[in-house]
Amino acid sequence: MHSAQFDAVVIGAGAGGLFTAARLAHRGYRTLVVERLDKVGGRASTDDIDGFKVNTGAIVIEVGGITQQTCAEVGAPFDIREPKPALLYRIGGKNVDVTGGGWGFLLSKLTRQGAKLVAGIGAARSDDGLPEDQISTAEWVSRYTKNERVHGIFRNMCASIFAVGSEDLPARVFLTYFTRKSAFKRFGFHPEGTIGLWRGLAGAVESRGGQVWLSAPVTRILSDGGRVTGVEVLRGDETVCVTTPVVVSDVGPAATVKLLGEEVVPTDYQDLVKKGDRPTSMISVNFASRDSLVDVPGMLSFATSRRLAYIANFTDTCPEMAPQGWHLYVGTSVPKPSIGDFDEAAETELLLQDLRDNIDGFDDRARILSIAVTRDDWPPQRAVAGFDLPHDTPFAGLWNVGDAVKEYANGGTTACAETAQLVVDKIIAAYPPPVGSAPPRT
Repeated sequence: MHSAQFDAVVIGAGAGGLFTAARLAHRGYRTLVVERLDKVGGRASTDDIDGFKVNTGAIVIEVGGITQQTCAEVGAPFDIREPKPALLYRIGGKNVDVTGGGWGFLLSKLTRQGAKLVAGIGAARSDDGLPEDQISTAEWVSRYTKNERVHGIFRNMCASIFAVGSEDLPARVFLTYFTRKSAFKRFGFHPEGTIGLWRGLAGAVESRGGQVWLSAPVTRILSDGGRVTGVEVLRGDETVCVTTPVVVSDVGPAATVKLLGEEVVPTDYQDLVKKGDRPTSMISVNFASRDSLVDVPGMLSFATSRRLAYIANFTDTCPEMAPQGWHLYVGTSVPKPSIGDFDEAAETELLLQDLRDNIDGFDDRARILSIAVTRDDWPPQRAVAGFDLPHDTPFAGLWNVGDAVKEYANGGTTACAETAQLVVDKIIAAYPPPVGSAPPRT
């Protein structure tokens, strides 16, 4: 068995892991990132399919928020291009731009009762105006209207932002997000696919003496007396024992418990993890065409659909994502139910029917590159927003980051960036950064 020593080890090169590693390396920690896949990005990475840069999870990156702030702080490139306008809504067969008009303008296009809903959203800006925790977003909307187009917009917003159906997302989460969080006011695409952002963060880690090991699964988190002491990593045909006082896991609390060994994990924490293990699901159809299929520069959401939440048009903004002369798109849905088991074939067919309804000649003009179903142990979100677990664990020196331990009413890669900042602050307080760090010893 070979050995190595680092100041900190990050398990998983997904969004949360790389944001964390880049922050740690920037603060002087000799940081090792270990990733079982052969590329960075985790569930928000990019595959090359016949020259098309096809995203495998998250497709848009928020601009002007903590993600961009993190990249600026750690010296990672932030080459995100914003479509103008970023988002249109298809209402009654027309694509509507609500930029600058807000909720009032959007809802006025859907129903004459829109003012009541706008007032309800406005009331949520105060704690007294937020609904109780057990009311779902769908139930809250039903208090104001039964209009199917309104319910469709809210359902597809929940799907797009939180990867869950409106019947499963607490209204308190939805309203908190739109009245108090960034609410993705600005976003864009990366010309290399989303993996381009993660490659930049990995480069920031390595530029400060850290290392990123790919195709290197962690087989065990080592602990002694309630404190982590390192990890065992399978690298090629060899096992490497990495000694470290700090381990950050981006593989989710449930997987972290397994790596520790259930026999050493307190029962109450295991019960907490099992209760919070609520993965969501999504289905995405990645498709391309020679001629333009969707006349939108960014994303198109729907007021009326069976399942289709949005279509994204990548190549109007980032033509590098496709071979010359081609257009690249994705259409995404959240199945019913969005938590637990569902009929994969039937739900995929409903999404395809929506694409046929909304794109003339879809079957003849579109080339389907892949159909991705993310669920179970590879979900778009490991926990439904509002049911997230804490960053802390019962083990000194061990923390979780990522979309299973999000802050309340946040989601996606933005939430992962936020968890990284919070956890790194905790690490700095408990394990101050070393002075005059040398390169990692191997």
